[in-house]
Parts: sequence; C-alpha cells; structure tokens
Amino acid sequence: MNKRTHSGERDGLWSNRISRLKRNAPLARARPPGSNRGMNEKTLETIDSRADELAELTADLIRFPTVNPPGEAYTPCAEYIGERLRKRGFAVEYVRGVGTPGDSDRYPRTNVVARFEGRSPGKTVHFNSHIDVVEAGDGWTLDPFAGVIKDGRVYGRGACDMKGGLAASIVAAETYIDMNPDFAGAIEISGTADEESGGFGGVAYLAEKGYFSPPRVDHVIIPEPLNKDRICLGHRGVWWAEIETKGQIAHGSMPFLGDSAVRHMGAVLGAFEEELFPALDRKQTRMPVVPEGARRSTMNINSVHGGQTDDYFPGLPSPNVPDSCKIVIDRRFLLEESLDEVKAEVTSILDRLKWERPRFDYRMRDMMIVHPGMTDEDAPVPRAIASGIRRVFGRDPQYVISPGTYDQKHIARIGKLHDCVAYGPGILDLAHRPDEWVGIADMVESAKVMAHGLDVLLRDNPSG
Repeated sequence: MNKRTHSGERDGLWSNRISRLKRNAPLARARPPGSNRGMNEKTLETIDSRADELAELTADLIRFPTVNPPGEAYTPCAEYIGERLRKRGFAVEYVRGVGTPGDSDRYPRTNVVARFEGRSPGKTVHFNSHIDVVEAGDGWTLDPFAGVIKDGRVYGRGACDMKGGLAASIVAAETYIDMNPDFAGAIEISGTADEESGGFGGVAYLAEKGYFSPPRVDHVIIPEPLNKDRICLGHRGVWWAEIETKGQIAHGSMPFLGDSAVRHMGAVLGAFEEELFPALDRKQTRMPVVPEGARRSTMNINSVHGGQTDDYFPGLPSPNVPDSCKIVIDRRFLLEESLDEVKAEVTSILDRLKWERPRFDYRMRDMMIVHPGMTDEDAPVPRAIASGIRRVFGRDPQYVISPGTYDQKHIARIGKLHDCVAYGPGILDLAHRPDEWVGIADMVESAKVMAHGLDVLLRDNPSG
C-alpha cells in the first residue's frame, strides 16, 4: 500500500497522540510491599501482564513516520517518548544535533534523553535506541505507518529496526522501577536520530557532549534486532572511500584525441576482480560474525559515476570522452587487520596501474572510517544480559558480531565507554524489508531479559 498521510494531517495526528498521552498516561504505579528485595518472579509476571501495552506502544511509535532521509517527524516522536517518561518520573531533555548532516529548521535532528534517579548513588545503565527508519519502499501489503497489530505481531516500518526494541526497553525500565523503588543508581533511556545514515546527528553528537561517558553513564544496552537469545558484542570495521580516475575530455567521435577516465576505472575494477576480491575472500576472523559469510573481509562497490551525462542533458548521453570516473568502495575489515594494511591493498593496485597504463592518474579520499570493535564477554553488560537470557530462556546466549556498524561505534570511539552491547527483540533479516514486523512475545521476553540485566548491573556494581 505505502500510503502516506499529508503533512498537515500527520501534524494533527501527532498532536492528538501527545495530548492524549498528557491527559491519560498513568502516574508511577503504587510500589508493592517487599519490592526492594530485588528481581523476582513478580517482576517477570508484571512484564507479561503488560504485553498489550507493549504492543500498543510499539504501534504508536511506528505511526510517527521518522523516515531518514530526510529526517521526518523526529521532534513529535521524541516528544511522545519524553512525555510518557516524564509522567513516570524521569527528568527529560531534548537535544538537537545542531549543524550535523541533514539538520535544518525543517528537519531538526531532535534527540530525547530521559533519566530516572534511584534512591541512592550508584551506577547508571543507559538504554539507547534510534528513532529513525529507512524509507518504506514498494512491496507492502499493509500500510507501513499504520502500526497494525495482528496474529501476535506488530507490523510497520521500524517495527523490527528498532521501535519494538525501544518499546521493550521502556517497559522493562518502568517495570523495574515500579518493583524496585529503593534501587541505587540511575536509569537512562534515549531515542536518537540518524543511526540509519551514520548516527552523526544522534549518538555521535550526544557523545561529543558527554552523554555517553563516565561518570554520567557506566553501562549501555542498544536494543537492536539481533534475535532475543543473542548478545551482539560489536561489529566489523568499515572504510568508505571515493576513488576517482582522471582523463582528458575530447569529442566522442575522436576518442584518440582524449583519454577515457572510464576505461581507466575499468582497469581498476578488473584488477579488483582478479586480485583483491580473491585475496579478501581468503581472510578469516575469530570474531563470531553473523551471517557466516561475513566472517571474512569484504568489499562492495557502492556506486559508479562517469562522464558528463548529468552536465549535458539529464537522460541523454554526452558526446564527450569522459575526463572523470568515480567509484565509492565499502570495505568491511576484521579485528585481525590494520587500517594501514586495508588501505595499502587498494593503493598498491592503483599505484601499479600508474606504471602500467599511460596517462593513468587517480585521486582517493576517505569518506568514513570505523575501527572494528568487540566488547569482552566477561564485561558487566554481557554478563548481566547473559544471566537474563539463561533465566528467561533456560539456555546460554549466542555471542555474535554484527556485519555492519551501529551506534556502538560512537559510544566507544567518542564516549570512550566500552561496556556496551546490542541486545533486543526482532529478527535482523526482517529489517528494511516490506511487511517488516516484530513478535509481541519476543518483545515481552526481551523486556524480561532487560529488566533482569538492570537488576544485575545496578545491584552488583555499586558506585565507587
């Protein structure tokens, strides 16, 4: 269907949803006697009883079409989250990623950060979720922004990646606070912008402002969809680079008077096919990357642009010999590889071609660099989540590494905080696809694991 509501109608829907929340959101529930004894079966039973609420919260979040690009509906979605948590006793702050890529008055990069202080000092556990989603695309049998609940699932763009995880973390934190009124420490929940486009207006911006560094925060859980019994410890590295081959323009009927940059790029791609791709395929890692095909080094050619087609008439060929051709490479590298080694594999081919091909010249520029990261299994957050998985599912967790990066990279690189994992409901293979969904039972079980993890982290790690 992929039907979109007109912007004015959406504004009204958003306002009505937030106004309804202000009127009807419950105040903090009465704290049950004996709740300061810690995590118990009553906490898990309470999360079970909130399954319908969890599904409705997920559906509500989906109904904000926070499509990135361009960054639509960030502010009303952040305000909806903030208003709910404010009613539950959280101190709420809205932080705009001013000056970051894509930020404008029309599309502000609005982030929400909420904090609940315990009765006494202690460690801080932070749940971070991104609120942006990719475009819906074609092929849907349901309205991607209707938040349809049926057959034990919630459907919609972002259901799996990752509004279901955000909703599960909210319910887990609220329930934990209700059942443990005397806990020490603090709990934070954030809804952040732009993860799908690199996270620069969201987690990266907040990390630069100190929101993801000790002493403010000690432990971070990112509820990305990597299956409910898996703990994602980190990710492979990424090097994005643009390579441009140079030529000389001439009339297309007399190519011998010019020098074709496209033919030079063809030689580059040919060398990559014959030499580089087979060499990368032979490199294996000890990192438990999923799927298994990503346990080796990989490179993708993201785009190719050559010639003067757009400069001449869009849609028509230029009658010229192309003097420029550009490709963007997406090189994913392993913990066992150094960035210098990764770059040298490419530049050695380019430099050799300068000797082999008359008039060959190139230019290369870095676009993004993220080093591989992997949290130790014995760090506090992996241990706490593993304990929750054993309690809820009765089995050991599977430890995995993501083939691509996510916002953990900014928390480690900028915030210098390394006790961070991704754990949340949802099946990663469903992300970004038509009829995306998240299972309600999966969200409930993940919320139980998160609540158990909170208990372990806040009780076993007193301040100081």
